[in-house]
Amino acid sequence: MTVASPPPAIVEQGARLRRALAVDGPLAAARTGMVPILWNNVDMPELRLGASAETILDDIARTGYDGCQLGLGFPEGDALRGVLAARDLRLAEVYASIPASIDGPTPEALADVRARLRLLVAGGGEVLCVAFDGSPDRDASAGRADDPGTPRLTDAGWARTIELLETISDETRAAGARIAFHPHAGTYVETPGEVERLAASIGADALAFCLDVGHHTVGGGDPVEALRRYGERVTHVHLKDVDREVLAGLRAGTVGGFGAGVRSRLFTELGAGVLDLDAILAVLAERRYAGWLMVEQDSGWPPPAESAAIGRRVLAAALRRVSAASRAR
Repeated sequence: MTVASPPPAIVEQGARLRRALAVDGPLAAARTGMVPILWNNVDMPELRLGASAETILDDIARTGYDGCQLGLGFPEGDALRGVLAARDLRLAEVYASIPASIDGPTPEALADVRARLRLLVAGGGEVLCVAFDGSPDRDASAGRADDPGTPRLTDAGWARTIELLETISDETRAAGARIAFHPHAGTYVETPGEVERLAASIGADALAFCLDVGHHTVGGGDPVEALRRYGERVTHVHLKDVDREVLAGLRAGTVGGFGAGVRSRLFTELGAGVLDLDAILAVLAERRYAGWLMVEQDSGWPPPAESAAIGRRVLAAALRRVSAASRAR
């Protein structure tokens, strides 16, 4: 795939915005990234807008982000390095889904994750963000997965999961990259109890966490409490706000599962949902978090570039408030 060089005005606008939105204080070293699923949903073809990699990367650059996740239809390897460098962007992460049943990862799962690791390394990326793939049985229970009768991993499934994660963790570190596990609504690691079982089953030195504050909220958890509980183990963060009405529908069962929730725009622009962004950033500031803050929204009603710009500015304003509060103490 050939991606044209960006117009100089886009690069200049992005550089000016990054300078204007920069903050001092305890989160000064954190970097901001954007997830391209907002333009082309990886999991739901009907929510793909058909945006080209060139359009997506130009939008991410000009709205003031430092980097991005690998997106659908992006170039790979040296070609990806080149188009990112031309826009002064970094490859923050590559997302890897683990296909699974209640008996754990499927036979092809390890090969699938290894293929994503190769893309990360070839593209000069930093974090392999690993999660279970969605499955129909858990999709239906999303938002109320603590209900009796929700399908769950068997003990053998947990054992196979830990074996796969230990293997890919070793391989990721050997490749010079970092790994982080992403609990995800509509999958076999969604609820706080499932996250805790995973944490207790594999050492923090082997497996860090990516806390997606939106998914953790949908799964019934409190992101602030999770950040305090897991502390330094959270090395990667996805910032995703949650629409109050759609979440209530999931909880009540009137929205028919995670996929239906996403189609109803379960995830919304930062600042428009239930998320207490300031409280989340304040906990990260306490430990001077220096990782990625990835703004993510699976789909939106406005044009994607508009939602991306809103997210970047809402995040910048919250970072400034947290910085000011830190100085006042």
